[in-house]
Amino acid sequence: MASIRSRSGKLFLDFRYKKQRCREATSLTDTAENRRRLNSVIKRMEAEITLGTFVYGKYFPNSPKLEQFSAQEKFSRVTRGDIPMFGDFADLWFLEKSPEWRNSHIRSVRGHLDRHILPRFRNVVISNITKAEILQFRSHLTKLTGKTEKHLSASTVNHIMTPLRMMLTEAADRYGFTSPWRNIQPLKVPKTCVEPFTLEEVQQIIATVRPDYKPYYTVRFFTGLRTAEIDGLKWKNVDFERRQILIHEALVLGETVQTKNDGSFRTIQMSQQVFDALKVQEKFSRPISEYVFCGIYGKALLHRNVSRRVWYPVLKYLGMKLRRPYQTRHTAATLWLASGENPEWIARQMGHSSTEMLFTVYSRYVPNLTRQDGSAFERLLDSHFSEEKKGTKHE
Repeated sequence: MASIRSRSGKLFLDFRYKKQRCREATSLTDTAENRRRLNSVIKRMEAEITLGTFVYGKYFPNSPKLEQFSAQEKFSRVTRGDIPMFGDFADLWFLEKSPEWRNSHIRSVRGHLDRHILPRFRNVVISNITKAEILQFRSHLTKLTGKTEKHLSASTVNHIMTPLRMMLTEAADRYGFTSPWRNIQPLKVPKTCVEPFTLEEVQQIIATVRPDYKPYYTVRFFTGLRTAEIDGLKWKNVDFERRQILIHEALVLGETVQTKNDGSFRTIQMSQQVFDALKVQEKFSRPISEYVFCGIYGKALLHRNVSRRVWYPVLKYLGMKLRRPYQTRHTAATLWLASGENPEWIARQMGHSSTEMLFTVYSRYVPNLTRQDGSAFERLLDSHFSEEKKGTKHE
C-alpha cells in the first residue's frame, strides 16, 4: 500500500513499484485538503499498477528513477500483448535475436537500426506501417550516399531493409495483424564483378611484392581463401603431413569466429607452391604467433592496413588495374577451371555448396570448358567413326 508522508512541511508519496521502494516528493504543503487530493492520486496509481498500465513518467516526469522504469515499462507493454510502437518492438526484437548472431552481425544490424530504420519508424505503431511507407523508405535509401560519395548500392539497401522485413513479419505473427511486406521483392543486385589476374600477372605480383608478403599472396592466389579466412588462419589448422589447410575459423573485425556456414567449414589441398610458401612462413611466424600470417609482434594482420601499404602499391608499381584483394579468390577459381580441374572439387575448395556459382560467375574465363557450339561432340564423333573407317579398310 502507498502512503502519504511529510518532510519539512511538504508531502511525499511512499510506495512500492516493480519490487522497489519509491519515494517521490510533491510541492504540496501538509494540509488536510492536500492529503485528500493525494489519496485520490494513490488510488488511481494502485489500480494502474495492478492492471499493469502504470506509467511512471505520467505521474513523476522529473523523477531520477524515470529512465530506469521507462525501459522496464516499455518491454512490459510489448510482451503483454499490446500492439507497440515500432521503436519499442525493435528493441525487444534486437534483444531476442542478438544471441543468434556473430558480434560483427550484431554491430551491422544495430548500425542499420540506429542510422536508418529507427529515425523513420520509431514512433509509429508497428501495425500501422503501410506498404507504401516501406517503398518510400527504400526509395529514400537509394538516394543516400556512402563514404565514397556514391549512392548506396542495391546490395547495401537490401541489407538495411532485411531487419525491417524480419521485424514486421515477427510482429504480424505475434500480434495478429497482416504484414505490409507483401510482394516486395529485393532490389536487383548486379552480378559480381569478377576481374581475375592472369597467371603471368600472378607471377609478376609474387615476384615484386615485399619478401615478407610473398608467402601470404602465394597462398591467397593458389587457395582461393577469403580475406577473413587467411587472416584468421592458425598453425593448428595447417597439416603439412597430409598437405591440407583446415578452414574452421575466420578473423572478423579483429575477432576470431567460426566460419559462418557448413560450406565454409572445409579442407583445402595444398599445391606444391602453397606447401613451399607455408614452409617459408613457418620459420618466421610460428615461433612468435598462433597465426600463420602476422605482424612482427605476432598479432593478426589488419587487412585494410595490408591493402593500403602492400597490395595497392604493388599493383600501381606494375601498372596493373587496381583491383580489390578479393580478386585473388576469383583468380584461384579461374586458374583451377582453366587447368581442367573437376568443378565439384573446385567448389569444395572454394566453400561453395554446388558448382552452380562456378559456371554462373566464371564461365566466360574458361571457354574451353563451357563451349556450347557442338565442337566437342563433333570431335567425339569424328574420333569414333574414324576408327570404324580404319576397320572397314582393313576388311
